[in-house]
This record gives sequence, C-alpha cells and structure tokens, in this order.
Amino acid sequence: MEMGFYFYIVCCFLIFFSKASTAIDTISLSESLTDGKTLVSNGGSFALGFFSPYISNSNNRYLGIWYHNDPNQTVVWVANRINPIKGSTGVLKIESSGKIVLQVQNTTVVWSTNSTASVENPVLQLLDSGNLVLRDGKDINPENYLWQSFDYPSDTMLPGMKIGVDLRTGFDRRLSAWKNWDDPSPGDLTYGVELEGSPEMVLMKGLEKYYLTGVWVGNGFSGIRDVRSNPIYDYHFVWNETETYYTFSLKNKSVMSRVVLNQSERVRKRFTWNPENQTWEMFAMRPSDYCDRYGLCGPNGNCDYNKLPVCQCLTGFRPKWPERWNSSEYSGGCIHSKPLNCQTGDGFITIRRVKSPAITNPWVHKTMNLKECKAECLRNCSCMAYINLDFTGGGGSGCAMWFGDLVDIKQFQSDSDGIDLYIRVSASETELKKKAKVKLAIILAPVIAALSGLLLVVCYIRRNRRKLKGEGGFGPVYKGTLANGQEIAVKRLSKSSGQGLNEFKNEQHPDERPSMSSVVLMLGSHNELPSPKQPGFLFYNKPFEVDSSPGNDESSSRNEISLSTFEAR
Repeated sequence: MEMGFYFYIVCCFLIFFSKASTAIDTISLSESLTDGKTLVSNGGSFALGFFSPYISNSNNRYLGIWYHNDPNQTVVWVANRINPIKGSTGVLKIESSGKIVLQVQNTTVVWSTNSTASVENPVLQLLDSGNLVLRDGKDINPENYLWQSFDYPSDTMLPGMKIGVDLRTGFDRRLSAWKNWDDPSPGDLTYGVELEGSPEMVLMKGLEKYYLTGVWVGNGFSGIRDVRSNPIYDYHFVWNETETYYTFSLKNKSVMSRVVLNQSERVRKRFTWNPENQTWEMFAMRPSDYCDRYGLCGPNGNCDYNKLPVCQCLTGFRPKWPERWNSSEYSGGCIHSKPLNCQTGDGFITIRRVKSPAITNPWVHKTMNLKECKAECLRNCSCMAYINLDFTGGGGSGCAMWFGDLVDIKQFQSDSDGIDLYIRVSASETELKKKAKVKLAIILAPVIAALSGLLLVVCYIRRNRRKLKGEGGFGPVYKGTLANGQEIAVKRLSKSSGQGLNEFKNEQHPDERPSMSSVVLMLGSHNELPSPKQPGFLFYNKPFEVDSSPGNDESSSRNEISLSTFEAR
C-alpha cells in the first residue's frame, strides 16, 4: 500500500514536471528547438514552433509565432518566409557568434539573423507581447535586446510593435502581406511610413501608392476618422530627430487585437478576439470606401462618397478634360477656373473637413501659426495650399504647405473628421465667394424675420387659447388672430431682400431667437408655454394689448448688424 502511494506521487510529479518543462519560453547556447516542440511565452499568450499553412497539402514547414490559446493557431510572424523546410527536419539554435540560425538536419541554413554581437550567455526568449528577442542572459536590463522579431514584421502588427523608420540608420520596419493563404512569402502589398514633409502611413502595391492615411497633423492623421474614442486601443505616433514610427497599445490588457494585411483583398484590417465565440472579428478596415483609393479624382479633385459623381473639382477649379470627366474618367483632374496671378495678388478659399493632399513636395514648419502660414504661402508663387497643424496640443501650432497639384483629397461629412485646407485661387474667385456669402445672408434675413414674427403670433395664441376658446370651439378673435399671423408671414416673405435686411437690423435681441427645433416642439405640443419675451422686432405699429403691459414702443434701441468678409482662420 505504501509503495503504491509513493509510486502515485512520483507519477504525478513526473507528469507535472513534463508539462512544466514543455512550457519553457527560452533556449540557451547549448539548447535547440526541433520540429514538434514549442516555446510558450511566460503568460501563455504566444507560442513559437514549426507549422504548415492552414490549408496546405504540402509538407512545407515554417518557423513561426502564433496565438497560443487560439484553436486555429493564427500565425503572426514567420522566420523563413522565402525558404520553407521540406519535412520535419528543422532545427532552431543559437551560435556562439550570437546569430540565431534555422537549419535543415543541422547542416543547411535556411534562415538566420544578422546579429553579430558576441556574448558569453546568449538567450533566445519569447515574450508575452509576441516578440522573440535575443539578449545577454547576464545583462541586468532584460530589455537590452541584441535582436528582436518586432524589427522584422511579417503581415501582422501587434501592440507595442513599431512601424516606421530609424532616421539615424535608415532602417525601415514595414508590414508585408502573405502572397496567399497557403504561402507566407512576401506579396507586393506593404504598409509603412512615407517620409516627405509631414509623414503619413501608406499602403503600397508594388511601387505604387494604393492608400494613404493623410499627413500627421499633430493629433491624428487627417484622412482617418476620429479613432481616439474607440474602446479597444490607443494609437501613438512618434516623429522626432531620431525616428518616426506608428504604434498602438491596448486599453485593456485582456483584449487581443492585431492589424494584418490581406494581399487578395488589398486591405489592412484590424481584428479583435471574441473569447465567447473563439473567433476573430473585424474592427476596422483600410481602405474603407471607394474614395480611399489613392488619386481617384486626379489632380485638384475632391472625392465625396455621398455625391454622384463621387469626383468633384475643388472650388475655383474646372475639369481639365470636360468630356472625359463627364464620362467618369477622372485621371486628368482639374485646373484653375481662372488663371493665377501671383504678381497682382491671389487669394485662398477654405475647403472644410477633408483629408489632406498626398505629400508631393510639401513643406512643414512645426511652430508657425496659421496667419504666418498664410503669409508665407502667399509670398511663394509655387505654394498651392496650406493647412494648420497642432504639434503643441494647443490647437494651432504648425504649418504644412503644398507645391504643385493637389492629389488624393477626400471629403468628410462630420465636423470631427478631416482638416481645413486652404487652397490658392485667383483673387477674382475669392471675391465671388465673398459676394455669394453676402447674398445668401441677405436672402436669409427676411426669412428669419418672418419666422420670428410668426413664432410670436403662435406664442400669443397658445398662451391665450383658454381665454379665446368658447364652448362651441375657438372664438372669432382666435381665428382672426391666426389668419392675421399667416398674412403677416406671407407679406414679410414677399418683401424685397433689402427691406427684409433692414427689418433684420432692427432686431433687438438676436441672441434670444429660438431655434427651429424648439419652434417645431411648440407647434406640436399641447402643454402650456412659458411667457414670451419681448419680441426682437415687430411687424406692426403697436404691440398686442391682451395680457400686455403698456409701454413705449418707440423706446427700443437698434442693433445694427454688419456683414464682414470671410477670412480663413
């Protein structure tokens, strides 16, 4: 009985020790990793080992990293992308020179690192971030990496990974898609930082730009809808003298999220893990719509997904080739409606809520304010547009200018998306713009006056309906008053715009004018209304006498309204 008990204890210990020994996260100089064995990160998030693609019927084997708790073992990094191993003869080990090598049958090297740092105790470790690192086991700082897989990404971006450029060495970290689901070798779809002027993220198909995020404006990318309030992750963009890169971090460490390139769909997708369904769910995608396609509307065109056709010429521009443009062939783009004349003076028109143009010959100044930016652009006859940047967090420090054609502009609808773009046009175009705004204000003035007068009548009727209502229905006074109110409105709307503007100028308290939503609510409600305030202006010689206190109608003051020209700010 006693011998049986000890045997049981020994067996349990061996089983436990066997499981613990397989869950190692490091290998040293004297150790190796063969096909069939894995390294598992300390927290159990990731595993490193040999695999074959999901739908592969071949015996091609790759060394890779995948999510350890994902039943599908979703791969996030591959070492020997170009040189697969035939069969299960792969071996991973560390050489005394400090290199990590992947060999076939301990002879032929199919992949290795470029690390040449010679240390006495090199250790290869899989971190819980999914980063495979080589470090000196004797170094007291565990983050002093001699080499790391995060510097050589495959098709997937993980939290904490940098996508960007080391400006001191020129080292460029980019994502590159798998060629297809069965082949992890690099396709021609890549994602990285474009360094010209103010940097931006760019999705490339071969040597051609396919999708751009818009330039970094200090608090975000101009072409990406506001993602700062999303519940999953925070994004960070670093741009200084030594490096420029994009990275993201998770708001909740228990959430799994990744960014991956898809070669066949030509998109960059973000996925989050659903633990209940044990599946990856798409959170966002770029490009997200038709207007995200690079340069779709040609030079000086503006792509608006909510209009037909989606391509519109910028204000102050016309199609370069009208017949082609009308046939939905937009590559020729647009040209100025009226030629520029830098010597006699040009002006600027504001295009609001847009993605900034592509970074073709831009110029950036991180401390110049908007007024200085405008003056600088106006002095340079080659400057075609400028924007305001925000590098100090105060909402207005920094300037970017464009020289030449403006390409890849996209229109947004929400006020929280995009930036204001100030484009150079002929001075005569800016005058037309100002006159149009003044004319619109003149047209709207009598309409506003008439609506305010009608509202006063409605308020009066609603307030006094009980006094005016008889047992058999509304009395003649009520009906007459309503008819009078309608007549007033008709007369005011039919007056000339000039006379309407004069009445608009006589308004005493424009700040107390009710909104149209509140007017609709009043008209549809049967509740008692609050006492109306003194009207801003009246359409008659004497005020109503019912429920009114006597007063001097000639003692009201005038509130003159001036119409100013509109300047970019």
